[in-house]
Amino acid sequence: MDIIISNSSGKPIYEQITSQIKNLILIGELKAGDSLPSMRLLAKELRISVITTKRAYEDLERDGFIESVAGKGSFVSLRQEDFIREEHLKITEEYLQKAIDAARISGISLEEMIELITLLYQGDD
Repeated sequence: MDIIISNSSGKPIYEQITSQIKNLILIGELKAGDSLPSMRLLAKELRISVITTKRAYEDLERDGFIESVAGKGSFVSLRQEDFIREEHLKITEEYLQKAIDAARISGISLEEMIELITLLYQGDD
């Protein structure tokens, strides 16, 4: 599992870890039941505090992406399908909101937007 920490990023380190692990789960690189490195090992590999990795893992667990088992470690949640769908829906809503904002500025009507989305969704069928 490759996690890259950027000191020049405006995001705190724990958020960088959280978002990268979420992304690995969303794209299927990490699958249900896969184990994550221990908090200590990840902290050592990234040369950061264990407290920082603990915060990232707590956020991932709170959001339903991972499950932690005392004495065994942390694993990608087996019940993640609903969370993955919800996360994809949230991302889609954000992109659509940006598209709607651009359409309003450009004077594109709702009907034109619906037609455009329909064409793009259906692809080259």
